[in-house]
Amino acid sequence: MVDVVERPARVVAPTAAPAEPATPSGPLPGRLLGLGRRVLHRTAALALLAALWELVPRAGLVDRVFLPPLSEVLVGWTELLRTGQLAEHVGASLTRSLTGLGLAVLTAVPLGLLIGWYRPLADLLSPLLEVFRNTAALALLPVFVLILGLGETSKIALVLYACSWPILLNTIAGVKGVDPLLVRSARSMGLNHLRLFQKVILPAAVPTIFTGVRLAGAYSILVLVAAEMVGAKAGLGYLINYAQYNFAIPDMYSGIITISAIGLLVNQLLVALERRFSTWRVDVSA
Repeated sequence: MVDVVERPARVVAPTAAPAEPATPSGPLPGRLLGLGRRVLHRTAALALLAALWELVPRAGLVDRVFLPPLSEVLVGWTELLRTGQLAEHVGASLTRSLTGLGLAVLTAVPLGLLIGWYRPLADLLSPLLEVFRNTAALALLPVFVLILGLGETSKIALVLYACSWPILLNTIAGVKGVDPLLVRSARSMGLNHLRLFQKVILPAAVPTIFTGVRLAGAYSILVLVAAEMVGAKAGLGYLINYAQYNFAIPDMYSGIITISAIGLLVNQLLVALERRFSTWRVDVSA
């Protein structure tokens, strides 16, 4: 009886968890090191560009009057931020671009789904789409100004027009590019047209639709900046144009940097949203 009692004590004693505290702390440094490497890898090109921007004007390779060092541009950007001018221009531009982008998504996605799903509608509208898709949005800026005036309506309408085409065309391509084997398999399981569209067509087209939305997000900023250079009293395009005419070169580059930062932020938000709506996808990249 003594041996029976002592054996469990000897077995339990070695398995008492001396190694338990070490397991959480073990992988943590590796995860932090991997995160640091990824951050360094992603920011290396930007850091190199910033270093070149700072050193090239100071070395006299370019005229620093027309391309001031990055540190001077950042000082001008900080001053614009402190006085509130930058926030005013960014707010005006974001309001116009996001309104136009949102309207484009609300109109182009349903229309693209219909055109991609119903062949008679596609055959009817294809010639019209081919005409307008090859017409540059900025070429129509005078038309929008003449019809809608110099106010907010013409700028939002121009952004809506420019953003609609990448969303519409990618939505149509996404619907038409669904694997026919998936469609046949779903039909063989008895799915009606509505359930087939809901469970197969739409999920399979989501990545292509978001590709169009991301392109439209970039277009919404680029087209708006050009539109704001004509007849605007606020906005990043107006800031760049005004700074150029008044030879405030650091302010001009501050507006350009802000546009790039906004475009990067919008793209990252859309990428996160795409991952949220396409969690079923498997990333096979190494």
